[in-house]
Amino acid sequence: MSGVAGGGELRGIGARLRAAREKRGLTVLQAAERLHLDARVVQALEAEDFAALGADVYVRGHLRRYAEAVGESPAQLQQLYSANPHAAGPDLTRIPRGEPDQSGSRLLLPAVLLVVGFAAAGLLWWLLTLPGEKAHPLPAGRPAAADAARGAEAAAPAADAGAAPAAAERVIPPTSLRAPVTTGGAAAQLDFAFSAASWVEVSDVEGRRLLEGLLEGGSTRTLTGTAPFLVVLGNAPAVKLRFNGEPVSPGTLVRRDGSAHLLIDAAGRVSPAAPRLAHGD
Repeated sequence: MSGVAGGGELRGIGARLRAAREKRGLTVLQAAERLHLDARVVQALEAEDFAALGADVYVRGHLRRYAEAVGESPAQLQQLYSANPHAAGPDLTRIPRGEPDQSGSRLLLPAVLLVVGFAAAGLLWWLLTLPGEKAHPLPAGRPAAADAARGAEAAAPAADAGAAPAAAERVIPPTSLRAPVTTGGAAAQLDFAFSAASWVEVSDVEGRRLLEGLLEGGSTRTLTGTAPFLVVLGNAPAVKLRFNGEPVSPGTLVRRDGSAHLLIDAAGRVSPAAPRLAHGD
């Protein structure tokens, strides 16, 4: 691709670039550093291996910059390049093309299913374990009733064991209690001792609300009424309960959130009470 014409003039692109570089006392590495190019690009230009440089626009750009750097004529080199029968762009049909990777699409669906499965398992674990970790939650949703109970307790002495608090006005349907009990039952006594704050509701067989409100830790209450009693505890583990002086334990009736809905009959036996009846709905 290079030659010397009559009179010693260099005609080839590569030969002219090499001669101009050597005339300036530059090595290939020094020329590449000046052009901010890889040394292989400089070598390809001087060897006229234009196919290694990519598309035609890149070859022309490298020729122009190299010619300006070593003092050659960019216009003359561009003319020589245009006249070069091998100056055609690279054959893009020979560029190897891999087959479409189908492994990614085959693995996508199992990966999505795996992520969804982990998310579902995590949600189920959270629903099953999170309530149990809160050992003594205070039930929300009754702030107005709690404030009313505090006001009633401040107005009436809590030490009166035989009188019902003034705040107990809402009546539980008596038909849910009278079936297992004969009329004329004897009065019974319930004693409460609170080691921590707990919501409490107590109703007797007549549906009278004997106690309702949020009791602070360290407080006690003594109630008298006719059994069976409906007892709702918001923090059952913090409450010690006695029926006619005998300890009463909710046992396995304590729920995962710490609450308990109890029915205590005239013999002091404890059984589960339906939440609907315990709340008086």
